[in-house]
Amino acid sequence: MGAIVALGLYTAKVANVTSYLSDDPRTCINCHVMTTEYITWQHSSHRGVATCNDCHVPHDNVFKKYAFKAKDGLYHATIYTLRAEPQAIIMHEAGQEAVQNNCIRCHKEQVTDAKSVSWVDSHLSDRLDRTCWECHRETPHGRVKSLTAVGYHVEPLPIKEQQELFVPEWLEKATESKKPTP
Repeated sequence: MGAIVALGLYTAKVANVTSYLSDDPRTCINCHVMTTEYITWQHSSHRGVATCNDCHVPHDNVFKKYAFKAKDGLYHATIYTLRAEPQAIIMHEAGQEAVQNNCIRCHKEQVTDAKSVSWVDSHLSDRLDRTCWECHRETPHGRVKSLTAVGYHVEPLPIKEQQELFVPEWLEKATESKKPTP
């Protein structure tokens, strides 16, 4: 029993589990898969007013927020551990609903503004006829669609510890063995 507890604690430490309780956007780059989204968010108009959780997690109540984070986090951890990351990062239905509700929550005045409603047909209803990102698709992540499509957004990460996490050890070892010798 002690070995199982010790293994569990070691795994929690290595996975930096306590960071997921925060709203710090750097938590999303604990695994390298979300680095592109983090960097594009850093260059967006949202970086000064919204974190990842402000957009991607429900804000109905604290229980729903942490239940969503736990469910989504376990899914992401499983996919990352199994190295089954999809090439294109696509939000699932629950994530899309959370983002849509949060867009409306933060931008309620713009969505319901009489002037906007008069020339933007999709703003006619309170829930909107389409998702916000159908028209505002480059907000806040640009045209990021895959793990390899980083375009002009590539830059060093601001924290040395996070830079080390950018290339997983297994990938670094695999690429070192394939480097040509001079």
